[in-house]
Amino acid sequence: MHLPDSGPAELSYDVVVLGSGAAGFAAALSAACKGLRVLLVEKDASFGGTSAISGGAVWIHDSDQARAAGIHVPAEHTRTYLQAVIGAGYKPELVDAFVERGREALAFLEGHSELKYSLRPLSPDYYPDLPGGTDKGRALEIDEYDGRRLGERFKDLRRPPDGMLLFGGMMVNRVDIQHFLAIRRSPKSFWHCLKLLARYGVDRLSHPRGTRLTVGNALIARLAASAFAKGVELWLETRTESLIVEDGAVKGLLVDYRGQRRRVLARGGVVLACGGFAAGAQAADYRPKTDARHWSMSPETNVGDGLRLAAAANAAAGEGLAANFFWAPVSVLRKPDGSLERFPHLVTDRAKPGVIAVNRAGRRFVNESNSYHCFVEAMFADGGANAPCWLICDSEALNRYGMGLARPKPVDNSALIEAGYLLRADDIGGLAQAIGVDPAALQRTLERYNADARQNLDREFGKGGNSYNRYMGDPLHQPNPCIAPLQRAPYYAIRIDTGDLGSARGLLTDARANVLDREGRPIAGLYAAGNEMNSIMDGTYPGPGITLGPGLAFGYIAACDIAERLGGGTSRATQPGDEHVLRTAHLHH
Repeated sequence: MHLPDSGPAELSYDVVVLGSGAAGFAAALSAACKGLRVLLVEKDASFGGTSAISGGAVWIHDSDQARAAGIHVPAEHTRTYLQAVIGAGYKPELVDAFVERGREALAFLEGHSELKYSLRPLSPDYYPDLPGGTDKGRALEIDEYDGRRLGERFKDLRRPPDGMLLFGGMMVNRVDIQHFLAIRRSPKSFWHCLKLLARYGVDRLSHPRGTRLTVGNALIARLAASAFAKGVELWLETRTESLIVEDGAVKGLLVDYRGQRRRVLARGGVVLACGGFAAGAQAADYRPKTDARHWSMSPETNVGDGLRLAAAANAAAGEGLAANFFWAPVSVLRKPDGSLERFPHLVTDRAKPGVIAVNRAGRRFVNESNSYHCFVEAMFADGGANAPCWLICDSEALNRYGMGLARPKPVDNSALIEAGYLLRADDIGGLAQAIGVDPAALQRTLERYNADARQNLDREFGKGGNSYNRYMGDPLHQPNPCIAPLQRAPYYAIRIDTGDLGSARGLLTDARANVLDREGRPIAGLYAAGNEMNSIMDGTYPGPGITLGPGLAFGYIAACDIAERLGGGTSRATQPGDEHVLRTAHLHH
């Protein structure tokens, strides 16, 4: 179905949301549940944005799931931890809103939709040793979802990159990955993987990819299915030209769908959740300068539309953040057709035993098992001296864990070697030559690291030194899940460049998600959530799900504020016959 050519030039809704990531869907779904008529506008041909290819986890204080597990972390401990991580950029008003209303937001969404999260039994904060840090209670994992419940809209859900899928189309979550890594060592893991493969085989008889959805795809599918059921209209491939601003207040927007211009009024307000600007040309101006390449995992449509649109309303953007992006190390494969595949090194390799990172001088420079954000901060240190770097491992580590796009045994990785993505050498000298570092320096690095590793230590950088490090390692490898010597030829390396998962710098808002102007005053009718909202973490990364957690929370908060101002009621169509147009204008393919 599509927008009819003869439809009215002006349409009216209670709420218009720009962007179909988690924050956008949270705002749209919450508003619809409160009885408001909602339009969701997406620039891309698929819905889900960065959220659809994310890990899907949320970081929420004192969730119902935590309470059910008997875990209660006082709010003051959570504030203490966030203040310790964020530092000078800590904004009490915004942090308080997130801490105090995050549980409410998640409970509302779960109570009014198919959204379903489970508490991770163990999931340390990224800085567990800081005051207020904890090993469990704040991180929640999205439950898997049957994509067939989306019906014909399944094909419009953003597909994860090939590197994040197994066997050409099978999704896995963090637990699944651990089972695959242990498939030859654990009967329980073998049975788990066998069931996944059987389901996937059945799926491929009738679908282009597996319909068992996990991580970010499951999150978006759950929100989307519920939003559609509540009457939220989704327009795909729709470009927003400008906001309609009258007397300093945002009244709606002008959109273009395949050459058809429409004036769309928003009686209650417009919520900007366009995903930030990480893929835009201006992103380079906000990153530390290095001689190396930089890759963003953000969709190519995330070019700063929210910042551009809000500028017409005199909106203010964040300045002086600890980081303007949420960093992640990224490797890149050039495929035979010339296209590039990006792989974010988040959880599968850096912390594993027998894997280390070296810089251009052939020396280690970081605790490889620290968070991906910390890892890239270390790459940027000293004027970018550690960018690019290389992950290296021996054959035992590669066979057991894989590395980057290279899969564990028995997968044949020869195509990656031929493509120049996975470098292989029979000895350390050959590996040094392949990556362009001094062989003597690399040899000394390995000798120093291996001497410690044989004692299950890392005196230089403390790999495996805290609960988060060990959580990311191999639980079956003891006593240090992150440490093993590199001593079995052949040896392997992958080039790592700096990268990001999205932008942190965004529009300044108050605790109601209302966008502020340059004088610090709320702009009537304009809201922001997700990566469009200036990071309440100030560009730091305290734990898993600290972008999606606030995204869901402030999307919900924005919808609540709009509903409260409107009295929770719906508006009438602006002219006779509009009801039919509004019901059928789903830009959906």
